[in-house]
Amino acid sequence: MRPLVTLLTDFGTADGYVAEMKGVLLTAVPDATIIDVAHDVAAQDTEGARLALARYWRRYPPGVVHMVIVDPDVGTQRAALAIESDGRFLVGPDTGVLSPALLVPGARAIRLSIPQGASMTFHGRDVFAPAAARLATGATLDQLGGAFGDAIIRRTPEPHRAGDGAVHGQVIHIDRFGNAVTNLLAPHGGEVVVAGRVLPIARTYADAPAGGYVAVTGSSGLVEVARRDGSAAAGLSLVRGTPVVLRSGTR
Repeated sequence: MRPLVTLLTDFGTADGYVAEMKGVLLTAVPDATIIDVAHDVAAQDTEGARLALARYWRRYPPGVVHMVIVDPDVGTQRAALAIESDGRFLVGPDTGVLSPALLVPGARAIRLSIPQGASMTFHGRDVFAPAAARLATGATLDQLGGAFGDAIIRRTPEPHRAGDGAVHGQVIHIDRFGNAVTNLLAPHGGEVVVAGRVLPIARTYADAPAGGYVAVTGSSGLVEVARRDGSAAAGLSLVRGTPVVLRSGTR
């Protein structure tokens, strides 16, 4: 298989930053396949990047190198990491964005050195792209740096059950459709209470009338609040952290 590298950033595509990283990668690994996962993560949104990474990193075959560059602390003392987890490699800043891989048993992390002359504001190009290229061409993790055991690990908040049996959770992500993804699981159905509305958990988005609100179990297995042909987040003023309650179901 040709070397495979994926990119997830908050760089956008208008300023040439992504192209610079690709230039470094392709100069070192001319036969690499580079996959743009997304470059429109909200600026400096490490939590959004963490949740996005969790969806896809193990969908790719072993040996892939995932670059995740959402790095508001670039140029500071924050560590630059390379990780091996479940047969995949990941490189990125120690901001919590790489947590999904670090939570897997047996995951290992090393701290990358910062090359002399590296830009203090663009480690994606000068630190992470060269490290990803080396991993893509067969370098081992230990050849890139020393073991690092203090990586930042962030977890999705856990819902909790109240005395009446209701499960209290929250919105953890707003996707581009305006769907509010929660931290709730509803394997037995039930109803969701959010922003003063009670929404039975339906089978799919189209179960709501045009303009209506609906709760569904999304492709990640988590309960989502959606609006048929519209944005639930905009219509109900939902943001990350908005409380959501699951009733008449078990978590």
